Amino acid sequence: MTETAPAPRFRAALVQMTTSRSVEGNLRAASDLIRDAARQGAEYVQTPEVTTLMELDRAKLFVDTRPEEGNPAIAHFRALARELKIWLHIGSMGIAVAADKLANRAFLIDPTGRLVARYDKIHMFDVKLPGGETYRESRNYRRGEKAVVADLPWGKLGITICYDLRFPALYRALAKAGAEIIAIPSAFTVKTGTAHWQALMRARAIETGCWVLAAAQTGKHECGRETYGHSIVVAPWGEVVGELGVETGLLLADIDMGAVAAARAQVPSLTHDRPFDVIGAAESLESEGKAIEDSKVA
Repeated sequence: MTETAPAPRFRAALVQMTTSRSVEGNLRAASDLIRDAARQGAEYVQTPEVTTLMELDRAKLFVDTRPEEGNPAIAHFRALARELKIWLHIGSMGIAVAADKLANRAFLIDPTGRLVARYDKIHMFDVKLPGGETYRESRNYRRGEKAVVADLPWGKLGITICYDLRFPALYRALAKAGAEIIAIPSAFTVKTGTAHWQALMRARAIETGCWVLAAAQTGKHECGRETYGHSIVVAPWGEVVGELGVETGLLLADIDMGAVAAARAQVPSLTHDRPFDVIGAAESLESEGKAIEDSKVA
């Protein structure tokens, strides 16, 4: 009788930081935490959205943001992944793609330092919150157009960023494309995080049967923005297996990929999709069911 091989396991680390207006300072802060994660046995390390620069001043943002080619921050992270022999997932950083537009771009780097995937954030955070907070991400950033799934040694990774979290169709598409782990590096506001962060993270895990890993920005930033923190790991059945508070630091979790198959076997909703149309109430009454009901009344 052939024995089934055990499901792969790995240690993941989520970096929680308070990104400043200094790219060099942010590289040092992120690198210190990434090195600490590797020392603690992390094989996959994820940093939050806008790892290298948190800037609200448009002119300074564009001055301090470089194209991908020749970008010293990317070269730094590639060398760090190679040195530490880890999978390094830079949750996002601004990348200059035109004179008046940036991309909010994630990078996945393998243990040899090779860049194996990039993803541009699809959904732009254009909102006006109660209390006066207003964000217009589309003013500075060009939205992405393609979802991305990448191969890790332990399973397939679906790559997303922050506000993408509110669009469940993206996550279902990633799961249908084979994703078993979902990354959602973020820079959530305190107001939206307090109301929705954990509920949305658990929902994305439950509806896809995926592990959800979300590194977060936290605290009061030099540019004046304040973010929620609470980096989180959610298992495929929806259990929160680890969550930070508002402190900077690391969240480590041992990921058992067998939990994906177990959750999907119990509720195989990814195989139950049915086509349907949305119709109005009047049209619904013209159906065969309504005709039958009318005959009973008569």
